Amino acid sequence: MTLVEVLIVIAVTICFAVLFITGNMDSKAKAQRINCVSNLKQIGVAFRLWEGNGDKYPMAVSVTNGGTMELIAPGKAYVLWQTLSNQLSFPKFLWCPADAKTAPATNFSTGFGDANISYFVNPDAAESYPQMILDGDDNLLVDGKPVQPGILNLWTNQTVAWTKDRHHGVGNIGMADGSAQQVTSEGLRQANLVTLGTNSATGRLLIP
Repeated sequence: MTLVEVLIVIAVTICFAVLFITGNMDSKAKAQRINCVSNLKQIGVAFRLWEGNGDKYPMAVSVTNGGTMELIAPGKAYVLWQTLSNQLSFPKFLWCPADAKTAPATNFSTGFGDANISYFVNPDAAESYPQMILDGDDNLLVDGKPVQPGILNLWTNQTVAWTKDRHHGVGNIGMADGSAQQVTSEGLRQANLVTLGTNSATGRLLIP
């Protein structure tokens, strides 16, 4: 083979390698998004299985009645999920495989905490308002700044969006009716406006 032919073979080989790697990366990202949506659907089922005390979710029910209203007030997300542990069965449902900043827990007790959770929760969500956001990926930007752990007060005049470090600029949300969907940042903003309009001019998110 001549030098030109060798170079052509090398170039073609490199092109095929790049296409193969890119295809694998796209397949992995798609699988992670599907897994994440599946998690949120499972979480939605857990909320609906738990609900009682006037068809309320645990964050709207007092501790004296088995809920977590007072416990999540300081901004600790993990106590909510411990209350739902019987309905969820496995803490891995709380971890998005595209979230490099957290790790899945093996149980709901030993070592379990906010570092094992990838999803925010809307403490004011209720099944009676099915189009309200219940939960979703917690990689959020509010007015261009990453959110911090704790209770986030979100106003209608604030801009909410996804960061690009999880699902390539899109994200997943679960609704109060138990459904889940993938949305762009614009879709997230529209869903948030519906949520805030259902409740008031301001809303709350519990960020792990």
